[in-house]
Parts: sequence; structure tokens; C-alpha cells
Amino acid sequence: MPRSLEERLDLLEAQGVTIVDRRQVYLDDAIDPGRVRPGAILYPGTRLLGSNTFVGARAKIGPEGPAVLDNTVVGENAEVASGYLKDSVMLRDARVGANAHIRVGTLLEEEASTGHAVGLKHTVLMSFVTFGSLINFCDALISGGRSRKEHTEVGSGFIHFNYTPRGRSGDKATPSLIGDVPHGVFLRQPRIFLGGLSGIVGPQRVGFGSFTVAGQVLRREVPPNRIIGDAVRSIDKEFHALNQFPERIVKLNLEYIGQLAALQAWYRHVRLARIPASGEHDDLRVVTQAAADLLSVSIDERVQRLRQFLDERGLATPTPPSTVPTCPLRTMPSDPYVDHVAWVSKLSDVDIELGVSWLQAIVEQYVEKTTQKITGT
Repeated sequence: MPRSLEERLDLLEAQGVTIVDRRQVYLDDAIDPGRVRPGAILYPGTRLLGSNTFVGARAKIGPEGPAVLDNTVVGENAEVASGYLKDSVMLRDARVGANAHIRVGTLLEEEASTGHAVGLKHTVLMSFVTFGSLINFCDALISGGRSRKEHTEVGSGFIHFNYTPRGRSGDKATPSLIGDVPHGVFLRQPRIFLGGLSGIVGPQRVGFGSFTVAGQVLRREVPPNRIIGDAVRSIDKEFHALNQFPERIVKLNLEYIGQLAALQAWYRHVRLARIPASGEHDDLRVVTQAAADLLSVSIDERVQRLRQFLDERGLATPTPPSTVPTCPLRTMPSDPYVDHVAWVSKLSDVDIELGVSWLQAIVEQYVEKTTQKITGT
């Protein structure tokens, strides 16, 4: 028989959860109290919804205002200042600022953070990536940097434009890659800085170590280790919505899907494989598994958007590769468990080279084999 709200709140307090004001905390009937871990702090205005919601030890929910977690997984020591999060995952020590709007398919890895009034959807912020305030990013993956002090950053007032008027009804075949997965996961790459009060028109790529000046809209790819500042373009010409088959757009979409597949392989064959089976590490496994599952949702979204793009041009969407090359890294569980970031930081140059090659092979099998099926080349 379902417990009353008061009984559920009693359970949370009995197991060591701090509820600052019981009168202003709501749990829906689907919430499993066991998935709100001891040491978590629920501030006034907190609402927890959905059976998948998880709040890790010492996580803080709502210290700066009302906060809603809807089927969202929040790792230990993470913080949601205020706002709405749905179908998203935050790993340990990640933080979103006040008035966040975090939607399906969003992943913040260790120590990634945002300022206030940031909107994210189908976006991955890899470890240490930092966003300023008043930012909107949908359909992007951002990496780069070596530590919390040396991190990739997006300046305040930045927008990723993820819709184009191409085709009969427009499309969202527009994912952008800032950094990459095969190199980014090893936390050895130079940071990227995207200047504020700016935008980027997807799909695009920005290389590691690059810096884009504030107050511009990027409409071209940025190579590694460059500083870019583009003047505003003046355009006045005839427009045809259904343009010719743009091979570049398809390749960028396939590469992006391959990058997500590589990141998912990293989670499944490295991050999850390293977690001991003992109950002491159950919370870590829950959060890491949620991140791996979220990447399946993100891959499906990108495949659907690409399919719409290709269907309108009379081209079939090929079946993506079904196999993943064997991981070459030694990933046996260790006890005591070594934190993931600390473990990565101690990998040898040989291991990193092997890991990059493995992850890059996953990306390339999406780009090369799948492009051949579409173009016949």
C-alpha cells in the first residue's frame, strides 16, 4: 500500500537525509525513498518526481530556490541550486546554478558546472567543463581541459543554434562537437574557450586549445589551437529550402553519433568495469549506469534527426555498426576503489595511446562505413 507523503518524509529523515522544511518538500508516489541517500540535503521548494530519480550522498537540492528533479540522477556532492531537471544525469561534484532548465539527454560529468539561467538538452559536459550564465545549448558535446583550474569554458550569453530552415520543414541535423571523446576522456587536452555574447550555428566542430572572441556567431569549423574572430556577413540572395545533398552535414552527424557511441563504450567497458561488486559502491554504479543509459537516449535522438534529414532527400538511413572493438585497457575492479578522475590521471602514455586508438576506431566505423552506405562511395 502506498505510503503517505508524511510517511515518506519520515523514512528519508530516519535514513539520514536532511529536510530543511518538511512543509515545503514534495515526493510523488513513484519516488523510492531508498534512492535518496544519507547525507543528502533537500531545501525548501524541492520536488522529487519519478521512479528513476536518485539523489546521492551529500548532494544539495535547492539551496538557492525551488528545484524539481523529474527522473533525474544526481551523484554524490553534486548540487542543483534551483530549477527544473528532467531525464538527466549529474556525476559527483557537478553543479547547476540557479534557474536551470536541464532537459532530456543531458549529462554533466565530474566537476562540470553551469552558472545561473542555463538551458541544456541532449548535451554532454565532460569533466571540468564550465558554463557561464544565460546560456542555451542543445545537441552538443563539450570536452577539453585537464583539471578544475584548467577547464574548457563557455562565456555567458552564448547560444548553440540547433535548428536550420533547410528542407520542407527545417531540420535539427545540427549537433556540434567542441573537443572530442577519444582524446577528451583522458583529461590531457588543452582547454577551449568560447567567448560570451556569441553563438555557433550547428553542425560545427571546435578543436582543442582554441579561443573564439566574444560577440560573434560562428558559422565555420575552428581548427585546434586557433583564435577566431569573424565579422558579421552581409547576405542577400535567392533562397531554396531544399538544397542539394550536403555531404558535410551528413558526415558531421555521423561523426557526432560515433562520438556518443565511443563515450558509451567508455562508460560500459571502462567506468562500469572498474567498479567493485561490493555493496559499498552501489551508489556509484547506479549513477554511472544511468549515464551509460542516457547516452543510448542521445544516440537514438541523433539517429532520428539524421533519418528525418535523409528521408526528405530520398536517402535511406543505414543501420549503424552493431559491434564494438575490444577495449585494450586493463579495467579490472580495484578494491579500494580509485576515483575515476584520479585513475585517468595516472594512466601511462602507452595506455592513453591505446585508449585513444580504440575510441577513435569506434567513431571511424560510424563515419566511414555508414557514409559509404549512404553515398555509395
